[in-house]
Amino acid sequence: MKPLIWKNLSASRRAVALRRPAQSAQPAVAAAVRTIVAAVRRDGDAALRRFTEQFDRVTLRSLRVTGAEFAAAAKSLSRADLAALRTAYQNIRAFHAAQQPKSLHVETQPGIVCEKTVRPIGRVGLYVPGGSAPLPSTALMLGVPSQIAGNPVRVLCTPPDRNGRINPWILCAARLCGITEIYKVGGAQAIAALAYGTASIPKCDKLFGPGNAFVTEAKQQVARDAAGAAIDLPAGPSEVLVIADNRANPAFVAADLLSQAEHGPDSQVVLVAFSNNFAARVQGALEKQLADLPRAAIARRALAKSRLFLAANRAEAVAISNCYAPEHLILQVANPRELLAGITTAGSVFLGDLTPESLGDYASGTNHVLPTYGWARACSGLGLADFQRTMTVQTASRTGLQKLGPVVERLALAEGLAAHQRAVRVRLAEFPVAAVYDRRNHPRRRS
Repeated sequence: MKPLIWKNLSASRRAVALRRPAQSAQPAVAAAVRTIVAAVRRDGDAALRRFTEQFDRVTLRSLRVTGAEFAAAAKSLSRADLAALRTAYQNIRAFHAAQQPKSLHVETQPGIVCEKTVRPIGRVGLYVPGGSAPLPSTALMLGVPSQIAGNPVRVLCTPPDRNGRINPWILCAARLCGITEIYKVGGAQAIAALAYGTASIPKCDKLFGPGNAFVTEAKQQVARDAAGAAIDLPAGPSEVLVIADNRANPAFVAADLLSQAEHGPDSQVVLVAFSNNFAARVQGALEKQLADLPRAAIARRALAKSRLFLAANRAEAVAISNCYAPEHLILQVANPRELLAGITTAGSVFLGDLTPESLGDYASGTNHVLPTYGWARACSGLGLADFQRTMTVQTASRTGLQKLGPVVERLALAEGLAAHQRAVRVRLAEFPVAAVYDRRNHPRRRS
């Protein structure tokens, strides 16, 4: 990680330095995903089996997980394993249950009542990444809020291993959330199946879950298609930005950087430090920890594309972070809450030396499905509201219509929409006191 002095970089060099590594292959990824999506729409389950053989190297008889497989998964985990899942489930449930929205009932003026009511989305598709690191934590992050929201249909897709099995941790996590409809399908093909439906997999209204560049691109493609499905947010390869001052523990900083780098070679880690000396200490800690890291080869590939910025002061460090808009932001500085006040773009923030990003990934209670690629400038992390939709309701009494009707008539005529005006006028004409119009089409009242 070569140090880059932020104040010495031009605007164009800053933009290049903050570019996500996976974006360089975006045109090729988009083309490949279009081919996969088209094949699934055309061939359905046959395409899913074909792609599973091609990408996952396994031939499946049935795509759906059976009851026997759920039972076997539960038996394969120890009591301690199941207890850890339950603790994470309970914390995530507590945080998301507190997000329940309240219905609104407002009388905006006498006789005019406006309401907002909440309904669960009918059919949700949940995607849990597999690949080199199956993520049971994601099953909880998607399963818990969908369970609280009460979505009538919940379908989960996740890729199988080389033996055609789903990781038992994922199955047990899903079962805790009451999810029983699980399919052994991964990648862009799973997103296509959830968006358009096949003989086995039902079509869903909205899709949730993180994934690699192919999954993220597939989600965006189906979201742009009126026949496809809505999506939660762009959640692609993992990323973290750490702001660390000279008093921070280099070993802690290195561990946080590696916890994201080990996700995959397309992950990105960014360190914002304040001195070359401290940056060098972090570099040393990285090498020491990489020596015994099981996924060291993957982490090194991610580190090769990562960045180290030297900031002149805390305000400049905050500016770098806001410009990058990280998925995860860790503030290992003195008085981190003071810096938090200036943070405007981040998916999830972790304050202080004792709050590693891993807590949020697994069990603190917050959701780890977060915006990447800089989407944190406009998108929020996943929450209960994403699994629900709201409807507005309005009611007018006779008094309300008599008072508001003439206003609406005037506004409708200003827009040249006579039918809108007439919809009000025909009702007012039924009342003893009605709206009439002078020769200039201006409403006046007749008593």
